[in-house]
Amino acid sequence: MNKLENYISGRWVTGDGDGQLLYNAVTGEAIASASTKGLDFASILTYARTTGNPALRKMTFHERGNMLKALALHLRKHLPKFYSVSYQTGATKADSWVDIEGGIGNLFANASLRRKFPDEVFCIDGESHNFGKNNTFMGTHILVPKEGVAVHINAFNFPVWGMLEKIAVNLLAGMPAVVKPATVTSYLTEAVVKEIIASKILPEGALQLVCGSAGDMLNYVTSQDVVTFTGSASTGLLLKSNENILRENVPFNMEADSLNCIVLGTDVEPGMPEWDIFVKEVRKEMTLKAGQRCTGIRRIFAPENKIEELWKAISSSLSQTVIGNPLNEKVRMGSLAGETQRKEVKEQVQKLLASSQIIYGLLDSVDLVDADAIKGAFMSPLLLMNDQPFTSKEVHEVEAFGPVSTIMPYKTTDEAIVLSKMGKGSLVTTIVTADYNTARTYVIGAATHHGRILVLNNECAKENTGHGSPLPLLVHGGPGRAGGGEEMGGIRGVKHYLQRTALQGSPTTITEITNVYQPHAKGKDPGKHPFQKYFEELQVGDQLITEKRLITSEDIDAFADLSGDHFYAHIKTTDFTGTMFERQVAHGYFIMSIAAGLFVDDYEINPVLLNYGIDELRFTKPVYPGAEIHIRFTCKEKLPNDKRIVEKPEDFKRGDDIDKGIVKWLVEMIDETDEVTGVATILTMVKKKKQTS
Repeated sequence: MNKLENYISGRWVTGDGDGQLLYNAVTGEAIASASTKGLDFASILTYARTTGNPALRKMTFHERGNMLKALALHLRKHLPKFYSVSYQTGATKADSWVDIEGGIGNLFANASLRRKFPDEVFCIDGESHNFGKNNTFMGTHILVPKEGVAVHINAFNFPVWGMLEKIAVNLLAGMPAVVKPATVTSYLTEAVVKEIIASKILPEGALQLVCGSAGDMLNYVTSQDVVTFTGSASTGLLLKSNENILRENVPFNMEADSLNCIVLGTDVEPGMPEWDIFVKEVRKEMTLKAGQRCTGIRRIFAPENKIEELWKAISSSLSQTVIGNPLNEKVRMGSLAGETQRKEVKEQVQKLLASSQIIYGLLDSVDLVDADAIKGAFMSPLLLMNDQPFTSKEVHEVEAFGPVSTIMPYKTTDEAIVLSKMGKGSLVTTIVTADYNTARTYVIGAATHHGRILVLNNECAKENTGHGSPLPLLVHGGPGRAGGGEEMGGIRGVKHYLQRTALQGSPTTITEITNVYQPHAKGKDPGKHPFQKYFEELQVGDQLITEKRLITSEDIDAFADLSGDHFYAHIKTTDFTGTMFERQVAHGYFIMSIAAGLFVDDYEINPVLLNYGIDELRFTKPVYPGAEIHIRFTCKEKLPNDKRIVEKPEDFKRGDDIDKGIVKWLVEMIDETDEVTGVATILTMVKKKKQTS
């Protein structure tokens, strides 16, 4: 029998002893065993900190992001192998697609986030603040990767996605990971990790895998480490209470039980598109992955005058779902991940039956196609009814982690909000409504208790990703019993693995440290006009002080006529009594145009390929006729820009073959009193001197 391997300290090893038997969820056949007995967990964590961490910390955000992209492209080449293993978990092809390709999609999404960060090993976080009257003392925040390791203890339901969604974030942040998948489906995780390691894309020590028990691993984590857990609330609480985690104050993020709910709006009637959308969404969430989803719909709330018609519609839809061998093309719902999971689900259903009743499905039997109900971990979808949701505790406290949902009545939207909160925190709630006011009321009222809210109607039905599909750029986590975690979700997720440190000093010092120009820092003599420099030649702090330009009343009139902007303050004859202005004032955008004319050189072709926008622009002081304006033009920040990959010749656009970077420039518009009248950050695309093929 195959014995799963653990990848630790740079090598593949098996644990001692026979280990835990793992079974094909469809046939009940023993397919592997897993053991971590004899592993030295302290040395595993030390290896990550001493080998993986330094290697990742040396890489910039852009290098880490490109590494994730390369890894995603590599894994896509091995999809058939992963699918062939995945079916043994009871997953249909659609289930496997979510797990495997959805997981790879997380790598791509997080890879794209590199563009939100500088090409540095650290980044500035938030605004800078001036603390001195003479502009010699300031402060800001920087984010640096922690010097530890991310320990991910994952659930059984998504062996691939569950791992990739987490490691994508910590790797982009610059931290290594030790992944401990749920043992029952760890054979699929192992198959993916073997391809990751074989690719040699990640630096050594960036990823380790243990298949089996986590042993005493948490006894060795430190304050520089991060622990994440996905699974039951009881197990999560046990791990979170580990004395070492408490003593070391180790960040611990948990995704636990979640009694997610869906609400049918009071406005929705049978025959409306939203009615069918609702029924389809419930059926999908009950049957996809056999309901084994942390985001699965456990509670269904419907207006009491429509509840009978609704549960009959849901039951009819469920009856059309073919259950059985996931390899059969007719099958739409496979098995649970194993006999243990089936037993646990049935036990939870028995608890729910204390105050609810089954209105669709059978607890102990199921009709199958091409499968054996005794050998495989199959189960019928179960729709329960509870007509006393305000007095029944079980339905708001017990999660049957399988194809089980309970439908309940409500009278008003406010009642639906109260009921949604009785779950004491969830990952996601959905409201299906065509009425915007109903949607607004529900969202504002329910948002405190849910990590994500999907407002579903006919407008977004075709493109929406569904109740149960978290997106890598949005928060995946929830308050209360859902665990309270927000370790994933765009830039905020990445910051979870970074240390935020306040940095104080002179503007010039902070500029030199961060490589981002700070206002009032000393400028550098560029030697020649900055627009004559290639991307590599430009230095942060390169500064140009322009000639002065007199602003006349005739200039203001001409700009008003040219632009069509005849705002009263720009007109000579205006009575300025009770206004913000003393007399005729120049258009802010006229001053910005003047600025461009002062800092743009007049030669023909140069490394500046284009000016493509303004990040920020504000006007701080009125400019009146007679003022003399000059510009302080400073290189603020340099960012790499990937060469666009063109797969088809017909998709080629002019400039796709040019190596280039993005340069941010600080534009300060200054009058004759040396006061700043306006500030802008403009973006240019600048050619690199060294062109690659």
